[in-house]
Amino acid sequence: MTKGRIEAFSDGVIAIIITIMVLELKVPHGHDLSALTPLIPVFLSYVLSFANVGIYWANHHHMFHAVRHVGGWVLWANLHFLFWLSLMPFATAFVGENDFATVPVAVYVSDLLLCGLAYYLLERALIAQHGAQSDFARALGASWKDRVSVVVYGAALPMAFVSNWLALAGVVAVALMWIVPDRRFAAPAATRED
Repeated sequence: MTKGRIEAFSDGVIAIIITIMVLELKVPHGHDLSALTPLIPVFLSYVLSFANVGIYWANHHHMFHAVRHVGGWVLWANLHFLFWLSLMPFATAFVGENDFATVPVAVYVSDLLLCGLAYYLLERALIAQHGAQSDFARALGASWKDRVSVVVYGAALPMAFVSNWLALAGVVAVALMWIVPDRRFAAPAATRED
């Protein structure tokens, strides 16, 4: 099975996720800067979520650029990943509307943890599809960031009940770690298709 449909579907779902998140930014009533003050937590949660969704989209794109074919397990693993990612607008609104309170932060971190686990399972499904000795498998095995991300999210979850801000610092640290593009699937410029 070719990969075109899974890429197009994933791109569409991710575009909708970002659209839903931005629709949570309601226009304030008022005409001065003080009218914007209540929106600061909502805006900050949107920025953090936009960055995370954008990071997933970019890495998904680069990973699927290296994919040669997909099978049934890859389709289900991708849907599993998109399911958790599609909850990001809810988690974003919950944490932003509630001024980064403990339970909303825990829900937000939980969703990011489940997104990270689901993305890791998608990588494993793709390795199974291509073979453990394939170039694709070797490229995926060369990274530590996906495993560290899940560990940091796992540590940030209980931390949310101790310090919301330390838990969110873990989320920001993971995002900053991934801002540097993933080079696992980089190909020489002469052979790469964009």
